[in-house]
Amino acid sequence: MRAVDALMECLKAEGVEVVFGYPGGANLPTYDAFVDAGIHHVLVRNEAGGGHAAEGYAKVTGKVGVAFGTSGPGATNLVTPIVDAMMDSVPVVFFTGQVRTELLGTDGFQEADTIGITMPAVKHSFMITDPRELPRIIHEAFHIAGTGRPGPVVIDLPQDLSKVDIPYEPVTDVHLPGYQPRTTGNAKQIRQAARALAAARRPVIYAGGGVVAAGASDELRRLVRGGRFPVTTTLMGLGTYPAPDDLWLGMLGMHGTRAANYAMDEADLICAIGARFDDRITGKLSEFAPRAKFIHIDVDPAEISKNIPAHIPIVGDAKQILARLDAEYTAQDADASRLDAWWQRIHTWQERHPLRWEPAADGQIKPQQVIEAIHRITGGDAILSSDVGQHQMWAAQFYDFPEPRRWVNSGGLGTMGFGLPAAIGAQLGDRDRTTVVITGDGSIQMNIQELATIRQENLPVKVVVLNNGYLGMVRQWQELFWQERYSHVDMNTYGGEEASPDFVKLADAYGIRGVRLTEAATFEDDLRAAFEAEGPAFIDVRVVRDEKVYPMIPAGEAARDMVG
Repeated sequence: MRAVDALMECLKAEGVEVVFGYPGGANLPTYDAFVDAGIHHVLVRNEAGGGHAAEGYAKVTGKVGVAFGTSGPGATNLVTPIVDAMMDSVPVVFFTGQVRTELLGTDGFQEADTIGITMPAVKHSFMITDPRELPRIIHEAFHIAGTGRPGPVVIDLPQDLSKVDIPYEPVTDVHLPGYQPRTTGNAKQIRQAARALAAARRPVIYAGGGVVAAGASDELRRLVRGGRFPVTTTLMGLGTYPAPDDLWLGMLGMHGTRAANYAMDEADLICAIGARFDDRITGKLSEFAPRAKFIHIDVDPAEISKNIPAHIPIVGDAKQILARLDAEYTAQDADASRLDAWWQRIHTWQERHPLRWEPAADGQIKPQQVIEAIHRITGGDAILSSDVGQHQMWAAQFYDFPEPRRWVNSGGLGTMGFGLPAAIGAQLGDRDRTTVVITGDGSIQMNIQELATIRQENLPVKVVVLNNGYLGMVRQWQELFWQERYSHVDMNTYGGEEASPDFVKLADAYGIRGVRLTEAATFEDDLRAAFEAEGPAFIDVRVVRDEKVYPMIPAGEAARDMVG
């Protein structure tokens, strides 16, 4: 069969049910093969949208996402989602078309060195030079993407090789001698970690997105509840421990709770699981958790001691290690009352510094109350896909996630325009759950063309724009740290008139019901009606323009220096 037909057989063998992509000259043979393949292909309106949709699908399902693009600009449009997937450890296989082999290196039409461009930002990449190798390479790509620390893999396929007839035989096993991720963890180190937890007087469990990737939420909960440990998560780890809960400190980091950040600052032992101590968590590295010893559990050995030296490093799969750590800790028969004074101090912080917001005196809508209203309307059971900015932080703060894989956002790269296409993949990954996009008037315009994809696929995605007329997070930084020198953050005014589009009319142009909400007294009822209506909805919520995200650790400062 043709190499591209073998490609389709390999996708089906990997259990692929839906892919996202955009056709072009170099990948026309691949798209011809889709005609008979029986695989659900979602036609996005920009390759970047396809990449982010594949990420959203992978984040919600835990499966490997798949995105297709053609050569040249098709491939370069995928660079942002490739880097995004690398930063957030998202398993996606990206198939890019390439010019015919005789044109390679000639600057042929729509030629780009896709492998060279993406090499620093992938877990692995393959350039097809022999079409007979394509089936084996595809299965290797899926194996690499989905095991160990998940990540993106690129397969670059020249057009002429994709049409060649090859002898196809199913690949039944994949064995890569040079790629053997460590999963079990060192027994001695796990036992040492259990003893350290049993001896600690001010411990904190700090969980990241690696717990989600490992499917280790149940094991985390057993360890936390069994030891009565305070637990916090990163932005990417939300939902791994249910919120609210008596042991839950809230999210930590730049816009985390004071209780979580103060606890980290005063802890004598921090057990980090599937987290990488990035700058949004640590603030000033030299001032981070100065009293603490560190247990660091991660499947990627490169993360151990990269930013913070680990006293007890454990390399392996979080699900396996947490189960063994819980058993070892239980065997220690630790005195739970040793944590009473620690919990008393934490409760004092929680009482003094709860997450809060004040209603607007003039009847305007506060963004925080929109998130709380969405939580009430959905019963806390929705999938939230966010863009990047103030709205992302408000969603993380005020929507209590009960389970993992309900929170889809761009953490490490911070990609504006991520939320809408990611929601497409999320909704296709879980059709039975309400999917909500939380976005801003800046972010939504980065990939707003994917409203057409939502309409074509008839997906009941609810898009909620917290519209303050600003690039809100940039404005907040300019107000707080740049002496209110506002430079190019006003999205609304031009010559005294509003420059932003009329989002209700724009939604209508895409065939989607648009609603504008402006009054705090009535907005929740109108929001509920929009959510309960069949099909997709686009809700433009006019919120207080100058509201800021608090609390906040200023960049480069210590957790104890939180403001707001």
